Amino acid sequence: MPFPFNIIFLPFNLTYTIFQRLFGTIGYLFPFLPRLLNRLYSGRALQPSRDTGRRPLNPTDTAARFMREFEEEYGVTHGTLPFHESGYAQAFDLAKRDLKHLLVILLSPEHDDTAPFVRDTLLSPDLIEYIKEPANNIVLWAGTVQDAEAYQVANALNVTRFPFASLIAHTPSVSSTAMSKIATSAGPVSSQDLISKFTAAISAHKEELDRLRAQRQEQDFNRSLRQEQESAYERSLAQDREKARKRKEEEAEKEKSDREERERAERKADLARKLAQWRRWRAQSIPSEPDADVKDVVRVSVRLPSGERVVRKFRSEAELEELYAFVECYDLLGDEGDAGMSEKQAQEPENYEHVYKFQLVSPMPREVYDLDKTGSLRERIGRSGNLIVERIVGEDDSDEDEDEDGDGDIVG
Repeated sequence: MPFPFNIIFLPFNLTYTIFQRLFGTIGYLFPFLPRLLNRLYSGRALQPSRDTGRRPLNPTDTAARFMREFEEEYGVTHGTLPFHESGYAQAFDLAKRDLKHLLVILLSPEHDDTAPFVRDTLLSPDLIEYIKEPANNIVLWAGTVQDAEAYQVANALNVTRFPFASLIAHTPSVSSTAMSKIATSAGPVSSQDLISKFTAAISAHKEELDRLRAQRQEQDFNRSLRQEQESAYERSLAQDREKARKRKEEEAEKEKSDREERERAERKADLARKLAQWRRWRAQSIPSEPDADVKDVVRVSVRLPSGERVVRKFRSEAELEELYAFVECYDLLGDEGDAGMSEKQAQEPENYEHVYKFQLVSPMPREVYDLDKTGSLRERIGRSGNLIVERIVGEDDSDEDEDEDGDGDIVG
């Protein structure tokens, strides 16, 4: 501001400063005067007050504290009024979601009209019955402006007088998501007047809300039907997948079984081929029976499984395995017990270890001549012996034994 104007307004500024400090000192010494002057000025306080010394709580605990204090102050039992037991935002969202009417009650303990309003109006049987009536679809939320949340709600609703009651509902005519005040009451009012005001407001918006409720019900039904259809489709799809999985498992199991069967057949055929090759090879390596002029021999009589008895002489120094080989390959030897010349070209099979599936036994007294012990025929049997062929076939070899037994085979 230019200097000349400062000179002109100097007296006014001094006067304003003096009065400001004077009234500030008076208000400090007598704190009740500003509030008394405010009441005298407006008749009632126009702005909500808040007790800054009150401990702040979360919305749910704040609602619980309000209900507890309300019941203690007015001597009513819990549930007399169906207060929403959570914060304003939760009550607001509930009313908006379910298309209900949100009844907001704001109280201020500083106002003389609060106690009469609660006792005569809010706790009147007809208003309680009206609020609890399911057809009215009312969600009741109340609070005291001593608490921060109720104080903020009072500011948001532009409350200028207490006690305050407002009915808030969805208003489709304003917008698809709008929640608006459809009825408001401030100050003392009778329960009948309040009910009449709320009834008129609910009736005025009933058609719109009923139409919207019908739309939502249809949407919910269609959504539920769609979800049920999707669930049925998912179940059917899951069943198809389970059937496909089982079919694949069965096919895989069958393929595995077939493969194992082929492998067993191949092993069996390979084993039979190697056994036949080994027998031909071993038959050609069995020495001929010693001549009659050879005195140092061992004479052995062997009864075969077929019942046939074979008598043959062996060199005394021959190993017991040679007698086993003679029995194993007997059907491949010639009339004189020797291998034919056609077998001279047979080769020992590779990767094959022959196992004799029989044992030679002396019947009286019984003695088993097995191959676990070493020694020549003279050392094991003596100059002569009568032996019997006993099979020692296990279950795993039963199929192979049947194939090897044949029409003239000795062992199996």
